[in-house]
Amino acid sequence: MEIAIIANDKKKELITEFCIAYCGILARHNICATATTAKYISDATGLKIERMLSGSHGGAQQIASRISYNEIDLLIFLRDTNSDAEYTDNSLQLIRLCDSHNIPVATNIATAEALILALGRGDLDWRMLQKKQR
Repeated sequence: MEIAIIANDKKKELITEFCIAYCGILARHNICATATTAKYISDATGLKIERMLSGSHGGAQQIASRISYNEIDLLIFLRDTNSDAEYTDNSLQLIRLCDSHNIPVATNIATAEALILALGRGDLDWRMLQKKQR
């Protein structure tokens, strides 16, 4: 499965701890993340992560493009709900794309954990069937 990870600045430590905890599951999948988030996670876990541009320089748009082409199976997007409107608009666009393309998305640590555990059990294998149908 293809997993995309984005974390706003105030959530980078949290996503890193999350990835340490679920490194065993994540290691079995392909991961891409925005630049700084990828560096934090990779340094802490040793996971191989494809680094996109930083979020403020187009990394989120790169991930959005992959979502549009059905190249992402799961998005974990830990966002700072107190951030300014510019980032809020980008956040909503990513979530809309996931909704349009039936891509599971987590915007907080609770849903991220639920989705990662489901991924580990094989509950998201339906994504592979959906890809074959397109």
